[in-house]
Amino acid sequence: MTDALKRLSDEGVAIWLDDLSRKRITSGNLAELIDQSHVVGVTTNPSIFQKAISSGDGYEQQLTDLAARKVTVEEALRMITTADVRDAADILRPVFDATGGQDGRVSIEVDPRLAHNTLATVAEAKQLAWLVDRPNTLIKIPATRAGLPAITETIGRGISVNVTLIFSLERYRAVMDAYLAGLEKAKAAGLDLSKIHSVASFFVSRVDTEIDKRLDAIGTDEAKAAKGKSALANARLAYEAYEEIFSSDRWAALDKAQANKQRPLWASTGVKDPSLKDTLYVDELVAPNTVNTMPEATLDAVADHGEITGNTVAGGYDQARADLDAIKKLGISYDDVVQVLEDEGVEKFEASWNDLLKSTEAELKRLAPSETPARQV
Repeated sequence: MTDALKRLSDEGVAIWLDDLSRKRITSGNLAELIDQSHVVGVTTNPSIFQKAISSGDGYEQQLTDLAARKVTVEEALRMITTADVRDAADILRPVFDATGGQDGRVSIEVDPRLAHNTLATVAEAKQLAWLVDRPNTLIKIPATRAGLPAITETIGRGISVNVTLIFSLERYRAVMDAYLAGLEKAKAAGLDLSKIHSVASFFVSRVDTEIDKRLDAIGTDEAKAAKGKSALANARLAYEAYEEIFSSDRWAALDKAQANKQRPLWASTGVKDPSLKDTLYVDELVAPNTVNTMPEATLDAVADHGEITGNTVAGGYDQARADLDAIKKLGISYDDVVQVLEDEGVEKFEASWNDLLKSTEAELKRLAPSETPARQV
């Protein structure tokens, strides 16, 4: 083991775990990762919960109780997921207190089926914040067009938000605008801006997966030379946009009111192409005031052989633009790529949620008590 995780943390990158399960909570594993691996936050999504709950490990007693109460499958699912998030939030509470609320956070996603419904997303965000009832929760709202006004409204109500499924630079700028509008709304309502936090989850590896697939189809030497570069270029230009927005006059007015910057969060940082280094999206995205949320395999890989050499984002903007220009010259449409990725992201989370509903329903039926005649008094 190296000190790579400590060096990463020292460079201003908050290390969050992109995974949660009841077993991880009850076994003490999460507390161990906080203590030994510099983990200061947790993210969840429908796919993560689908994997955790479908395993059945640790959930049977709660499912049995829910079956006895004859709750709906959707209510059961929310009771289960919010229980895990609440318990994880309690474990991370000392980190939350020590960092003034910046870290020690646990994210939980609104129902992905609401991704294109603004009003329902806001209502769900309010309900989740109430259900979990922990100050160190982040409600995850997708950066769809319908999600943008939902972000503003939710932040305006003083609820901290993790904006998810950001793929394009244009959409990322719209997300930051939505956050600032929400802060302005909260300020006008007299809320304490220092208590409102947000991260913007900018997805990384899926950009390379989609673009490299298209480069393989082109098959030229130029196309082969361009592989494995687009995701980092996209993320670095996102950080450039972050620096611009959060040094603006608009931000300065909010900064005076004790508002918190919306940190960029590098999501989807597990490398999917075996020809690329498995710590690529960590080693090459080191910059102050960012978050990198990693699946455990990536966390372990960074601990074992990550190469943290200081800031690997600053100074790389011109090369990043050149790398994306090279893709365009090869006939690949950036706008089409990011739209495909957003559509697929919403669809995948919705499919995972539907699978989770089905498996939870099956467990509730299996564990339902047999009907017995009412006892005579």
